[in-house]
Amino acid sequence: VMNALAMQGALEKLGVQTRVQSAIQMDQVCEPVIRRRAERHLEKGRVVIFAAGVGAPYFTTDSGAALRAAEMGCDALLKGTSVDGVYDSDPKKNAAAKRFDTVSYDKVLADNLKVMDASAVALCRDNAIPIVVFSIREKGNLARVLAGEGVQTVVQEG
Repeated sequence: VMNALAMQGALEKLGVQTRVQSAIQMDQVCEPVIRRRAERHLEKGRVVIFAAGVGAPYFTTDSGAALRAAEMGCDALLKGTSVDGVYDSDPKKNAAAKRFDTVSYDKVLADNLKVMDASAVALCRDNAIPIVVFSIREKGNLARVLAGEGVQTVVQEG
């Protein structure tokens, strides 16, 4: 929830109207996840930020993000992380690791490429939701990715 609130603050500084919806009830700081309410916010031009995964143990926040993307019919799932895309091996451990510009869901799953948990990747695959993986640590990178620029990997049908 803290990351969602930080993102909300950053977007609102840019003049973007936002709402945070959380799978865990936190009425003082955000709304509960209610799909119809989220749809109405989107219709009004607001950005909806979903927080707290699915609100249940044993499910990762990646699974929560994939679930919300599928529920809302999103065009893509943006995965901001500590590296600038998907690699054939861990770039933090292997200096020769190669970054993919695009890679298929099936290759990610078959080669266990560690983009996100397998159930999240499979859910995106089954709903034809591309996953855009980029570094969140580089200032301005989210804006570049949203503009279709910058270094990233797109996980999609292969």
